[in-house]
Amino acid sequence: MNTQPPPKNRTWSLNSRATRGLIFQAIALVLIAAGVWFLAHNTQENMRIRGIQSGFDFLGAAAGFDIGETLVPYDPSESYGKAIWIGVLNTLKVAVIGIVLTTILGVLIGVGRFSRNALVRGLCYGYVETFRNVPILLQLLMWYLVFIEVLPASNEAWNAANLFYLSKGGFSFPFPSAGVGQVLAGVGMGLIAGWLWRQRIQKRFELTGQDGDRVWGPIALIGVFALVGWLVAGMPMAWNIPEQLPFMVEGGVSATPEFMAILIGLVIYTAAFIAEVVRGGIQSVSRGQDEAAAALGLNQKQKMNQVILPQAMRVIIPPLTNQYLNLTKNSSLAVAVGYPDVVSIANTTINQSGRAVECIAIIMLVYLTTSLSTSAFMNWYNQRMAIKER
Repeated sequence: MNTQPPPKNRTWSLNSRATRGLIFQAIALVLIAAGVWFLAHNTQENMRIRGIQSGFDFLGAAAGFDIGETLVPYDPSESYGKAIWIGVLNTLKVAVIGIVLTTILGVLIGVGRFSRNALVRGLCYGYVETFRNVPILLQLLMWYLVFIEVLPASNEAWNAANLFYLSKGGFSFPFPSAGVGQVLAGVGMGLIAGWLWRQRIQKRFELTGQDGDRVWGPIALIGVFALVGWLVAGMPMAWNIPEQLPFMVEGGVSATPEFMAILIGLVIYTAAFIAEVVRGGIQSVSRGQDEAAAALGLNQKQKMNQVILPQAMRVIIPPLTNQYLNLTKNSSLAVAVGYPDVVSIANTTINQSGRAVECIAIIMLVYLTTSLSTSAFMNWYNQRMAIKER
């Protein structure tokens, strides 16, 4: 016996809510398309009347200016497109490293607000109230002044064990001379294995109540996979170690004062907001959950890691995404301290080529792409962390 319902026949009638919805959406799309066409046509016509060149053909012309900090080799004789790409990579470097560091610092400060130690609570509260109420631009300038005015000159750099040097020239530290790619690939595989380890421990805890090692196990896996990558690379032993010379520090890897100023400023500023997000998420968990965890014999650390934080994440993640987006977009203030991000390099390109509309469109596209990518990842993570009813 066929129990399937008969197929529904779509009726195109103005009395149908679905039909009216489709019509209104089509009208909205037509109006938006017409508005975009009008703005583009009007801009192009005004530029033609004033004799202003347009188009993206300038990206292939020689840039003719140097860039002080690059992740890939660059020469002034290369194109504007390559120069702008360098700026994009510099922006992504600040954003990615900043997001990782500000998450760690923000979570620690947020959890510290609930410490039983009054001194720790007071310090965390003072940190939040101080740094979130001072404009980010002032903080960036403050840190930049610290590097160029307070720190010693490059020939008198502060050093630790003759391996790490800090001065007006930046921060220098040792770095492997070979095998970096293989080791980083091993670390990436170790992170995936560590995440799978934690998922397995969590599922076992939910089913049996038996907990496992959630910290040292993943760390050991990362170390093992990094070791495998080092073995695959041929076990390189050479390190590029910085050395104090009469006039400067040479060797190793150096982080410029501009990069350090923008990174430290963004991390400290954004971490204050993330700490408040974490505090609000933890407070959203009812006190009964804490009491129930205590009744089961869980200590303070176990209660926080296994009961409170997993429930608080559904409240934490959406505003946390906003803070990640704010950090990425605030990196455009790097031009104030001379860091060559995409905005700084695009401004130089505008001054030399006169293609203001095109360069601004590129900047908008870069930040739109990075913001949408961050939002998409965080939305996926939010779905993964959502508490599902059984």
